[in-house]
Order: sequence, then C-alpha cells, then structure tokens
Amino acid sequence: QLIRWPKQFDTIVCGNIFGDILSDEASMLVGSLGMLPSASIGESGPGVFEPCHGSAPDIAGEDKANPLAMILSAAMMLKYDLDRPAEAQMLEDAVEQVLDQGLRTPDIKQEDDGCKLIGCKEMGQAVADVVAAMDVLTV
Repeated sequence: QLIRWPKQFDTIVCGNIFGDILSDEASMLVGSLGMLPSASIGESGPGVFEPCHGSAPDIAGEDKANPLAMILSAAMMLKYDLDRPAEAQMLEDAVEQVLDQGLRTPDIKQEDDGCKLIGCKEMGQAVADVVAAMDVLTV
C-alpha cells in the first residue's frame, strides 16, 4: 500500500521496528533518506524530531550530506511541539523553493537532470537565504 498508493497516507503510526522498515521503503518515493523528516511524539512531554537517516559516518566531513531532512524535522517540531505552524510553513516553503531552483545534494542528484550539484553547507545556506528573504512580519 505504501509503495503503490502513497498518497493515501498522511501520517503512519506504528512501532519502532516496523517504522524503520516503512521509512526505508518510503525513502525511495522521494529519492533519498536525506529527504525524510521524522517525529517520535508521545502523549506527554516534548517529542523527538530528527531525520530518518542515521549519522552517515562514511561521509562525515565530506560536505555530501543532505540537510533537508533535518530542516524538515525542525519544521515538524515547530508545527507539532511548539504550535508555530506559520514558521513551520516557512521552512517547508524554503525547502521547496530551493529544490525548485534546481539545487541538489549528491543523494538526490540524478544524471543529466539539469540540476546543480552542491554540498551540505551550500544547501543549508540556500535554505537559510530563502527564509531570510521571506516577509517574516506576516508570520
């Protein structure tokens, strides 16, 4: 169901092990684990918001990681834990704009796609620049 008709799902609630399996499968729908935010939210206390992917020690220090899952996880935190939906939307919109500009980290860059290959630092800065240019007075 998740792979064949993913649009029927908005949120999936399941145990940790099954969630790990589903998140790995779902990552292929967007092209990379580097695009998937996640949240562990209980009935009481703050949630934990983090990318679905691990720490990727094999590429540490190489400026290859995709920061978008972390940025989108921060958006989820703003929306679900801090009751700041407008600010969450700003982050989500900024990520969308950067992707629309054709900027890609190695994990989501496809051969001959006409997009520009950039590193983690540049991708994070591109998102920050878009957010900085937004009219925050309307938030």
